[in-house]
Amino acid sequence: MPDAQFITILSLGFVLGARHALDADHIAAVSTILSRRPTFGASGFIGFCWGFGHTAVLLLVGLVVIALKITIPEALAQVFEFGVGVMLVVLGASLALAIAREGWHLHAHEHDGERHLHLHSHQLRPDHTHRHWLRRSLQPLCVGMVHGLAGSAALMLMVLSTVRTLWEGVAYILVFGVGSILGMMLLGLVISLPLVLSASFGRRAQMTVQGLASLGSIGLGLAMMVRIGLGEGLF
Repeated sequence: MPDAQFITILSLGFVLGARHALDADHIAAVSTILSRRPTFGASGFIGFCWGFGHTAVLLLVGLVVIALKITIPEALAQVFEFGVGVMLVVLGASLALAIAREGWHLHAHEHDGERHLHLHSHQLRPDHTHRHWLRRSLQPLCVGMVHGLAGSAALMLMVLSTVRTLWEGVAYILVFGVGSILGMMLLGLVISLPLVLSASFGRRAQMTVQGLASLGSIGLGLAMMVRIGLGEGLF
């Protein structure tokens, strides 16, 4: 039976996990992914996939660190963080490219004897949105794994300073992970709000919001790379 002190530690871990989901690099990455699927239904699932991948990597690293009683070198932790910056730039650039290549065009047709022009894109057909569901589900999972690797050093220092056994460490990481999963699922719903609402104002408004998500991801990624690269002498 866990003692009161450890229960308190687990409760704190859950809160910290939920707060961890709100980190700027996490928000930027998930925003770019959600911009491709601006629906409330997709947002919760993408948040879950991110959180699952994040927790899986933290648990794997945690088992190794606690069992072997080692620490992750600061230099290696900075390399992981630099990798997150690279990933953010790639995600943002990929979204920008998708917006540019989406294939919007004016489509002419006749209706009730009158000829009409309307904006049309083959990328948004209902059958198209379901063809790549596996790839689009794996993307947030992989992004979460990268974020988990980057955040593992700081979390492991906290775990090693608070737990007494391997199983307590596993319990703490799992509770932390559950908090991060729920936090990201809720955050995904919040992020989806401007995307879904902008769609009601027309494609131009939605593309503007998507473009901002792309620029934000690229900008944050570049800032992380420059800060870490110059600070750690990687450049």
